[in-house]
Amino acid sequence: MSIITDLPTDESNISVEKLSILLANTYTLYLKTQNYHWNVVDPYFSDLHALFEKQYTELAESVDEIAERIRTLGAKSPGTFAEFLTLKTLDEAKTNLTGQEMLKNLSNDHQAIIHSLRTYIKDLQDSSDEGTKDFFIGRLKAHEKLSWIIQSHFR
Repeated sequence: MSIITDLPTDESNISVEKLSILLANTYTLYLKTQNYHWNVVDPYFSDLHALFEKQYTELAESVDEIAERIRTLGAKSPGTFAEFLTLKTLDEAKTNLTGQEMLKNLSNDHQAIIHSLRTYIKDLQDSSDEGTKDFFIGRLKAHEKLSWIIQSHFR
């Protein structure tokens, strides 16, 4: 049983497993978005540069929130590149992309995280871990919004 949340250990372990994957994918998406911010070359450079900065800043905040949720459940949060590489399901950034290709790539990653979050919420349906379910719902809404903003820049 988790001392902090009073959850059964098996429920807490399932939540931590899914949160750890979300953390690795969110960190991967954060780094990819920052990479695109640094390296975008496009006629719409200023708009894309600003968009990517706004998005990676939001993702950086969410990385911290995910890691803190894992700690709240009484587990150690993964925090090394080696750990993230074994947990992540997203691909790293490709190089030499146009601004539109960057946008599409980021949109696809947000959609993949959205799909994972919906699965995680269903997987925890019978769990008493309401805090993590609520957390996943909040992240789902955030990624839906980030994806919508990106998609509004498609030309």
